[in-house]
Amino acid sequence: MNSNCYGENECPVETALRVVGGKYKVVIIYHLRDRALRFSELQKLIPEATAKTLTKQLRELENDFLISRKVYAVIPPKTEYSLTPLGKTLLPVLNNICEWGGEYIRERYTLEHNPQRKLIVSADIPNEDGSSEN
Repeated sequence: MNSNCYGENECPVETALRVVGGKYKVVIIYHLRDRALRFSELQKLIPEATAKTLTKQLRELENDFLISRKVYAVIPPKTEYSLTPLGKTLLPVLNNICEWGGEYIRERYTLEHNPQRKLIVSADIPNEDGSSEN
């Protein structure tokens, strides 16, 4: 058995990517980080997601115990989605992804607008042993 995997066929990286790897799942979790939201609020926050896709992603997150759905017995029906305690454990990871994404955007912009970007990028790539050619 691989020391990085648990159980017979379960790898933590593959599991994590399966659970949060949907097209909008990480974005949904991000928007639910501070408060519960109704379906229509999530639609407004993620306008590129169709209702069908958003519904599918929400169901998958609920089935994986990352979000909970609360249905209120009112007319018209009201449904709210919120993070579960297990879903909240993703927030530090999500904060790191958000920070990395911001750094990546800035770095990419710098490289795209630098005529010598190929030289800069290749000079920063370390060798397999971790050393640098420069």
